[in-house]
Amino acid sequence: MFDLIVKGGTLPDGRVADVGIRGDRIAAIGALGTDAARVIEATGDLVSPAFVDPHFHMDATLSYGLPRVNASGTLLEGIRLWGELKEIVTVEAMVERALAYCDWAASMGLLAVRTHVDVCDDRLLGVEAMLAVREKVKGWMDLQLVAFPQDGLYRDPTARANLLRALDMGVDVVGGIPHFERTMADGAASVRDLCEIAADRGLPIDFHCDETDDPLSRHIETYAAEVLRTGLQGRAAAGHLTSMHSMDNYYVSKLLPLIADAGIAAIPNPLINIVLQGRHDSFPKRRGLTRVKEMQAMGITVGWGQDCVLDPWYSLGTADMLDVAFMGLHVAQMTHPDEMRRCFDMVTVENARIMGLDYGLREGAVASLVVLDAGHPVEALRLRPDRLCVIAKGQVVSEKARNDARLSLPGRPESVRRRHILPQR
Repeated sequence: MFDLIVKGGTLPDGRVADVGIRGDRIAAIGALGTDAARVIEATGDLVSPAFVDPHFHMDATLSYGLPRVNASGTLLEGIRLWGELKEIVTVEAMVERALAYCDWAASMGLLAVRTHVDVCDDRLLGVEAMLAVREKVKGWMDLQLVAFPQDGLYRDPTARANLLRALDMGVDVVGGIPHFERTMADGAASVRDLCEIAADRGLPIDFHCDETDDPLSRHIETYAAEVLRTGLQGRAAAGHLTSMHSMDNYYVSKLLPLIADAGIAAIPNPLINIVLQGRHDSFPKRRGLTRVKEMQAMGITVGWGQDCVLDPWYSLGTADMLDVAFMGLHVAQMTHPDEMRRCFDMVTVENARIMGLDYGLREGAVASLVVLDAGHPVEALRLRPDRLCVIAKGQVVSEKARNDARLSLPGRPESVRRRHILPQR
């Protein structure tokens, strides 16, 4: 007997199957009958692994407008604004906003998040707050914390000491932002220093890397070399990488194999990158998204990140990773059916791989699943549909009734769902 069966759903690979759950694990996939304490009917609906976000800023989320709005819409004003907010923020306010965001995430099937936590504050209020949030949500969300020196490991005089304190407090991942140091030499030195810290402590490492339109910002090259030197292959990630959008093609042809050899995962953040980058351009205006398809062709793991929701850098967002993938497939021009399916994988199984999570639709994996009002992954991207049921570590945490639109049109159906059966190819 199972604790829970999700009955008759369509899996991302097109199979129709039942998913049986015992405890917090998937126990079986196939034709399983109804011998369970509870059965969730998913007939024809898409049953997917939970959504995963490997790049977020939960200490800043839902703070939009405090203490003012980012009038220029630029990355640098957002950083200055966050500095102003840090002067007046409290642990209680950060916890309250972060938990509200986690509620949104549960309703959207987003059940794992890696959040960068600013350590450029001698009080480490953000670290204290996010450690408390991690504890509160651990029963249903996998929340990883990155010690992030927002103002630069060396540029801020106490950032390095604070980063080490944060790691001692239980933060999971070493972070960095080499392109925000005052010189290229300082940026390269910070990369070497942080890789050694991660290697010495046996921790993963995840940088904001080259989040700029400057094609000469090439810290990813140093990062890849240092990951190889310190043995961090497979434990390293790089967010943004927007300078690669503007780099010389010949240089990139040498850079991509180095990133692949180092086993560094790339995490572009299309909603935020498309908004913040290219602000100094007139026309033609650069998109500011890194070379997603080229990296994937080289065997580099690439996942989409949300980055921001209602904070100093981004004035929108709903905790919906399908919004992220939808924007990504447009900006990266990934519109072939195979590419669109890959975009869906990038916010589920690929992001789980980046975070080292045992997620997926297979026996023994963590039973964190979502049932969507769609028939297949591409349709899920097109519709960004309702999450009919969200299961976190074997427990139903969110349910929503199907919400078809009612029509009043002569000679037409009484309701419409917007799902569509694809023609056979």
